[in-house]
Order: sequence, then structure tokens, then C-alpha cells
Amino acid sequence: MVHEYRSEGRLSPNSNEEETGLLLAPRLAYFAAVARHEHVTRAAQETGVPQSTLSRAVARLEEDLGVTLFARQGRTVSLTPAGRTFLTSVERALGEVERAADAVRSDADPAAGRVAFGFLHTMGSETVPGLLRAFRVDHPKVRFTLVQNYGEAMIERLRAGELDLCLTSPVPDAPDLVARRLDEQRLRLVVPDDHRLAGRKRIRLAEAADEAFVTLEPGYGLRRITDHLCAEAGFRPRVAFEGEEAETLRGLVAAGLGVALLPPPAVARPGVVELTVTAPRAVREIGVAWSAGHPDTPPVAAFKKFLLSQRGKLLREHLE
Repeated sequence: MVHEYRSEGRLSPNSNEEETGLLLAPRLAYFAAVARHEHVTRAAQETGVPQSTLSRAVARLEEDLGVTLFARQGRTVSLTPAGRTFLTSVERALGEVERAADAVRSDADPAAGRVAFGFLHTMGSETVPGLLRAFRVDHPKVRFTLVQNYGEAMIERLRAGELDLCLTSPVPDAPDLVARRLDEQRLRLVVPDDHRLAGRKRIRLAEAADEAFVTLEPGYGLRRITDHLCAEAGFRPRVAFEGEEAETLRGLVAAGLGVALLPPPAVARPGVVELTVTAPRAVREIGVAWSAGHPDTPPVAAFKKFLLSQRGKLLREHLE
């Protein structure tokens, strides 16, 4: 369709906004240059195109719009009232394009570019701050846009191009994504400190089959893992409360409203006891994911390489 508009050289009355933009956009910078100088020769020198090309482009623009933009006296021109009105919007549009170009160049800058990085809420208090601190030892000016969310929501944003990388669990397996396992995290059965099991250090999950559970909402990776582990232990959890954040669940446990399978807390919380689950093996895998086939900017490539270097040592519990 585009080549047809170029050959005809004018807009039809039924042209839509996209077609209008495709036709007019290449000529706007030429128009603005002529308007600034009010002289075709000087505008041609600035833009680096022949005067004849510039004159034809401006004439075609006027023809397409059906409006006279310049009053002409030889090589000297002056804007008509319609031309001045049009110039205001053109300069604003060209300014936006230039700012957008500056922004993407800045984001791709190897030393000071930007990385859009997503991670689970449970990674936010210690793991991610520690990662960023270590990475910025060698990349002190790289900027980050940080997004905390549950796994499925981050995968959606990854596919939409809103994130470059994300730390998530379970590690996704999809043809349009690349994912690498980095570590695994032990899950514990958290019970109130006055619970019948609170005096124990270890427990088989089947021993909690009759308990009320507090869990994350369906769609969260940790909820799927909880349901799977309970099924392995031979029961379906009786869910009393569903939430959106692990520490809120710990608070519900402390209030005596149920038990929960949770990763270790960043800071020990009073009112609960955390039991090691001996069977089934209660862990969740943590991995990094990105969109397949998307080229990385230098800062994204550097941070990806750094994350992959953390395989097996991502979590603080491995260092204690």
C-alpha cells in the first residue's frame, strides 16, 4: 500500500491517520529546515540534500495537505499563517522523535544504560539488593527499572517487551522464552508458636494434612508448588486464606489462622516457628528468564552474564 501513496503523491480524502503519517513524516524535517532559514539554499546546506530535492519535497507536502505553507520570492520564502500553525506542531513532533532517539541511545549505552529487571516479592528484601550492589561494583552507572510481581505477571511483561530479564519460580519452559536455573530455595512449614507442632524441628508434610493452610492466590508460582507438594504428600490442602505476599501469610500464621509453606524470611518473625520439611523434598527452583530472539543492549547483556555467574550462590542461605 505504501508504494501506491508515494506514486500518487497525494492524500486521498479517506486516508487514515497511519497512512497520513507514512506519507508526511519524511518531509517534515525538510519543511522545518526551510521554515527556520526561510531560504531554500541554506536549508539544503543544513540538511545535506540538493535544493531541487528540498523544493520538490516541500511542494509535495503542500500538495498533500492542500494548503500553501510558504510565500515564495526566488530562493527566499516566508511562512504563511497556515505554515506557522503547521510549524508549531511539526517542531513539537520532531522534538519528540529526537527525545525518543536520545532515550533509546541512552538506555543502550554500555556504561550508563538501563535494564528493566523483574523479580519475585520474596527476592526483594535481600537477594536483589545484594545482586545489584555486587553488579554495580564494575558497572556503577548502569540504571535499573525494578518490577516486583508474581511469576506469571512477570512472564507476561517479559513477552510484552516491558522487561529485559526476570528472576522467577518455577523456571518457565516455553518456546518463546529462554530460562536458566540459578538456584533452589528450601521451603519450610511455618506454624504458630503455640501450635501442637511448634516443638518440632523437622516434619513430614503428611503430618500437616489436617491443618488449615494460608497460601498465595492461584496463579502464583509458590501456590502451584504448595499444591504440588501437598499432592505428593497424599492430601489436598484445606485453604483458609489466600494472599498476595509471603510476609502477609507469615502474619496470618502468627495470628493462628493456619500454617503455610514459605521460603525463609529475610528477618526472623516473632510468633511463628519454621519447620524443616523432610518429605517430600520441599524446594523451589529460582531461575532467570528472557525473551528468545530479542537482541540485548550492552547493559542487559552485562547484567545477564552477571546473573548467570551467580548459579548455585544466588541465595544468602547458601552462604551461611
